[in-house]
Amino acid sequence: MAEHEDRGGQQDLHRHEVLGRIVLITGPEEFLAERAVTAAREAVKAADPQAEFSETTGDQLTMATLGEMSAPSLFSTTRCVVVRNLENVPDDTHPGLLAYAEDPAPDIGVVLVHNGGPKGSGLLNRLRALPAVSEVKSGSVSARELGSFVTSEMRSHKVRIDPEAADLLVAAVGNNLRALAAAASQLAADVDGSVVTADLVKPYFGGRAEAKSFTIADLTLAGQPAKALEELRWGLATGLAPVLVTSALAAGVRSLIGFKEIRASEAQVASILKVPPFKVRIIRDQARGWESVGLAQAVRLVAHADADVKGQASDAAYALEKLVIAVAGLRTRR
Repeated sequence: MAEHEDRGGQQDLHRHEVLGRIVLITGPEEFLAERAVTAAREAVKAADPQAEFSETTGDQLTMATLGEMSAPSLFSTTRCVVVRNLENVPDDTHPGLLAYAEDPAPDIGVVLVHNGGPKGSGLLNRLRALPAVSEVKSGSVSARELGSFVTSEMRSHKVRIDPEAADLLVAAVGNNLRALAAAASQLAADVDGSVVTADLVKPYFGGRAEAKSFTIADLTLAGQPAKALEELRWGLATGLAPVLVTSALAAGVRSLIGFKEIRASEAQVASILKVPPFKVRIIRDQARGWESVGLAQAVRLVAHADADVKGQASDAAYALEKLVIAVAGLRTRR
């Protein structure tokens, strides 16, 4: 069985890997799975522009429906059949599907999509043992792998990106792979082959509301209230939702509390806290000035301010300014 793993970049399937074979797409990451389905379809279309395409779900699959979907038509002998939710294929269909997978029709490409969970694992394992099956794994991308995902996406567009710029893009866009891929595509189209640096990323994504809220939180927890207030006032003036600030501060305080309880490598800390590696370095610097008592008090202040900005206070901006000053003041100087 041929095997591919897609954790970033474009999944490249060729027609000889699809037609006359079974493409088995497994894993929980829907974006990568959908990309692999698209790649399989494009490979079939490249082999025969007149190819016909059909799709069904596992619970609807019988040997009769598979036969109908894969049978040559009057207009084309080349077909591509996609079966989603393979884990739901009825047990009585397993033998027939396995028999077909042992000797697939040469002009038919069958794509089977499984969500990677335990359900249907028996069928998966038997399919994996067959020579005509190619598996594409759409594994989850952890927080510490997001920077590498961005780098791989840019590479697929034949553009290089600095590690700092990749981390900045993750901080601005978040951990949604579809959004990150779209952002990488936009950057690649605009830089025209240049190396993407942090200075190129900032004009595009540096002003995003979510990124701005985390900038305010980082400055506050680093004990820099003047800079935090400057960012806060600019953010609120340009439409930053107050609740994003309290949310970012709450996440920052939780990360500091978690960091102080962990004794592990940077990569392990990033995995446990579910943050990219560059964020661990920021948290480490912040943590040098925080004691447990101060963090406990910060938790209470953030919770109170969160209630204020959600309606208890008449002036959300004033409530946030008080919060920034109070929390920054809890950090001891070191």
